[in-house]
Amino acid sequence: MTIDVWMQHPTRRFLADDMLASLRRWTGDEIPDAEIPLEATIASMDAGNVGFGLLSAWWGPQGELVSNDEVAGWVARYPGRFAGIAGVDLDRPMAAVRELRRRVRDDGFVGLRVVPWLWNAPPTDRRYYPLFAECVELGVPFCTQVGHTGPLRPSETGRPIPYVDQVALDFPELVIVCGHVGYPWTEEMIAVARKHPNVYIDTSAYTTRRLPEELIRFMKTGTGRRKVLFGTNYPMISHQRALAGLDELGLTADTRVDYLRGNAARVFGL
Repeated sequence: MTIDVWMQHPTRRFLADDMLASLRRWTGDEIPDAEIPLEATIASMDAGNVGFGLLSAWWGPQGELVSNDEVAGWVARYPGRFAGIAGVDLDRPMAAVRELRRRVRDDGFVGLRVVPWLWNAPPTDRRYYPLFAECVELGVPFCTQVGHTGPLRPSETGRPIPYVDQVALDFPELVIVCGHVGYPWTEEMIAVARKHPNVYIDTSAYTTRRLPEELIRFMKTGTGRRKVLFGTNYPMISHQRALAGLDELGLTADTRVDYLRGNAARVFGL
C-alpha cells in the first residue's frame, strides 16, 4: 500500500487564494464554482494505486484555508484511507500548542505542518519553538517545506542550511519531515538529512521523472533508502502522474517498499 505523506483535499477557498495564482498559471486550472467532493480525491488516489494519504490542514496569516475541523471530518468519513496533519496559527503560539495537542490526542492527527513562506518566517523563528517541544512530547513529526516557493513569495525561508540544520541541533529528538525536496538546495537538504538521525525528505511537488539526480542517488544508499518518503502535494500533482516512471529509477525492491510506504509508516507511526 503506497502512502502519500503530503496531500490536501482542496477547499474552494484554498484554491481561490491569491497565493496560488502563479500555480494556476502553470497548471491552467480554474477556481471551481463549488466545493470538490472528497470522493474526487479518493479517485485520484485509486488511479495511482495509493492506499493511504496524510491530509494536511493549511493555516496562514489570512486564516484557515483548509481547517483542522474539515480534515478531522474527512478522516472520520474514511479512516482507512486518511490521517490528519494539523495546521496552527503561528502568531498565537500557546493557542497553537493547545490546538496541536487537542488534534493529536482527540482526533488522532499524526503530525504538524507549518509552511514557512506563508508566514515569511523560517523554522528558527522563536514562534515555532513551543510547537517543536510539543511535537516531541506528543511523539509526532514536524512537517515543513524546503526549497524555493512556487507562489510569488520569498524563498529564503526554505533554505535547509541554516534553518532546518539549526532546528535539528536545538531539538535532536524532534522528527522533521522536509517536503518538496529542497530544490535548488537539494544537496544541502541531503546533507542535513544524512547528518541528523531524525530529519527526512519527502518528494511532494515533484513527479518521479522530475526528481533531482542527486536525490535518486541518495535513495540508493544505505542511509538514503530510509530517509526519503513519497508525497504528491495533490491536487497540484495527481497520484498517477506523480508515480509515472517509478520503474525507471532503478530502485531495489526493498528500497522501493521503503520509499512508497515503509518509511512513512515508521516515521508517522501508521
